[in-house]
Amino acid sequence: MRYLARREHSRAELARKLAPYAESADLLEGTLRELERSKLLSNERFAEARARWMSRKYGAARIRHDLKSKGVSDDIVSGVSGAHELERALDILKRKYHEQVSSRQEYARRARFLQSRGFSHDTIRSALSSSTNFSEE
Repeated sequence: MRYLARREHSRAELARKLAPYAESADLLEGTLRELERSKLLSNERFAEARARWMSRKYGAARIRHDLKSKGVSDDIVSGVSGAHELERALDILKRKYHEQVSSRQEYARRARFLQSRGFSHDTIRSALSSSTNFSEE
């Protein structure tokens, strides 16, 4: 219960943390089923909270990858929306860089930065075109 009181956990993440303390795999499985039945453990709730927290810094692709690595099923991960991704990318750029793009090298540097954060190429192109002083073509 201490783990769940601190933050939401995925089922797989909680199973991994509790496995060293479980007497048997059947007992662990029963405990996890009981937590899900009583709505104390929910992969959907975990995915929503994790996506909301990560959206301050990362794009949809990075969030989806993180959720899959935490053991969240594909149907829940596919529900993670890329909505408002352009606004998030612009906010991140504004926080990190205070001046407009003035060279191709700077454009490429910022594009790589956004790409490493999990933003799509279309989003990167749109975000950088609004802060560019030169034609990118």
